[in-house]
Amino acid sequence: MNRRASWKGHLAFADFNCEIGLYSALSSAEKISFNIVNRKTGHRVERQYVDSDTGEAVLREDQVKGYELDNGDYLVIEGDEIAKLMPESDKVIRIRHFLPMDGIDKLYFDRSYYLAPTGEGGEEALTLLAKAMQDENVAALGEAVLFRRNRVLLIRPSGRALVATALNFSYEVRSQTTVFKSIPDIEFDDEMLELAGHIIEKRAGTFDPADYSDRYNDALAELVKAKIEGREIVRPQPRREDNIIDLKEALRRSAGAGAGSGKKATAGGRKASRKAS
Repeated sequence: MNRRASWKGHLAFADFNCEIGLYSALSSAEKISFNIVNRKTGHRVERQYVDSDTGEAVLREDQVKGYELDNGDYLVIEGDEIAKLMPESDKVIRIRHFLPMDGIDKLYFDRSYYLAPTGEGGEEALTLLAKAMQDENVAALGEAVLFRRNRVLLIRPSGRALVATALNFSYEVRSQTTVFKSIPDIEFDDEMLELAGHIIEKRAGTFDPADYSDRYNDALAELVKAKIEGREIVRPQPRREDNIIDLKEALRRSAGAGAGSGKKATAGGRKASRKAS
């Protein structure tokens, strides 16, 4: 890889040891970004921390972290106190075990990195590991200290390469029950389930990232270009939705069983029964 590694170290398990680097799989280079400027002068505005009570600017050396107590006071935590808690890194990703490729819920996925060799002979070793994992349809679960935090990593084969994805911890992922506890049990009749299944089959496809674009970022780029050229951007008119019908009728039309298509259904028009709880 030509780009600079975000992290360098070793990948190890049993007697296997290979020098590797992690390269961010994400890029923000193509995203439109803005600075904050003074409308009156056109000069860039600098961010400054001020005391919430006095309104006076606070110098960097006087800025410390604070934990808010129940009474509204703050418990000051010094930088050297936090530094003592940082786990020491030996620059090694240790593979703990292998597991089925789909053995981890994707809700736990955080940031992904390409895992590439940086030492002599590493390319052959990592290619072999990726091929063996692909043949067995498994991923590897490893641990390491990355960027001053201990992280759990899911390492998966992607073609002849390996991708390492940092995983969120359990306390960082909200439980489904807290979000969906108010949704009642609903029973649907056979026709509705068959119609829904038919629509899914009709629209079966594959994912190609090139088929999708960030319309907001594209619009920002066009706005910047238009302002440079002195043109006015005309906002497109939103598509009108009408002829609101119930869910079963919407399914029939979407499946081609009735006249028309693309009509909107309302929750209030749902033809289903709620199971008694």
